[in-house]
Amino acid sequence: MAGLVQRIKRIWVALGLVTTVVFMAWCLIAYYANAEGRRAAVGDARVSVEHREGRWVFLPRTRAPQAMGLLFYAGALVDPRAYARTAHRLAEAGYPAVIIELPRRGAFGGAEGSPVLARGHGAMAVLPGVRCWIVGGHSRGGEVASRHALNDPAATAALLLVATSHPRDIDLSALSMPVTKLVGDRDGLATPERVARNRSRLPPQTRWVEVPGANHSQFGDYGFQPGDRFASIPRETQLDMLAAEIHRVFDHVAARSDCHASPR
Repeated sequence: MAGLVQRIKRIWVALGLVTTVVFMAWCLIAYYANAEGRRAAVGDARVSVEHREGRWVFLPRTRAPQAMGLLFYAGALVDPRAYARTAHRLAEAGYPAVIIELPRRGAFGGAEGSPVLARGHGAMAVLPGVRCWIVGGHSRGGEVASRHALNDPAATAALLLVATSHPRDIDLSALSMPVTKLVGDRDGLATPERVARNRSRLPPQTRWVEVPGANHSQFGDYGFQPGDRFASIPRETQLDMLAAEIHRVFDHVAARSDCHASPR
């Protein structure tokens, strides 16, 4: 009997190890940037791209940079190049854009504490020509962006939260800056129901934008994230909607500050 119990235990341990390996392999594939994302992370005649010290910086080559820029925190485990196409498009329009990698991609506490915020502030410091920063993030990156805005509201012109149930553990209700919250009605992770539970932690002026047909994963150029639902719109359409909302934030900030945006 004792021998049978030991064999069963060994089988369960082996199954657990196999399951863990398969899950990790799936995650590595799922969170890896697709070809469009990887291609957009390379500079070209219109946009320069620099990658160093945990940040990806996208700047226009053919026009003077605007005084407004986007500082965007990547989602946990997500290849930061998954957001390169959005950043590249913004730079083509004249807006500096920076993608911040979470230390260790957010694993093992990489999305917590001061090091990740230091990366964001370091990126802002190397671009002094940007007077107004829209700070945003996708998924867990939205939690980091929320902490950034709460800790340094003077340096944050607006907050953009994309497909995230955050802020869950902090209270942003007293913030006076513009806040935009994008919610996909097909999101299987930051579901509309989970997002709604934290509504009271956001300021009353928050602009809520439901993106019909959008899921969690298609706000970036990467694979199908475990736990997500299938989108009912193409990825191109979902990314177009994201870009349009970012431009709306830029326009809103420009109208209420000295960070004027030239016509697109």
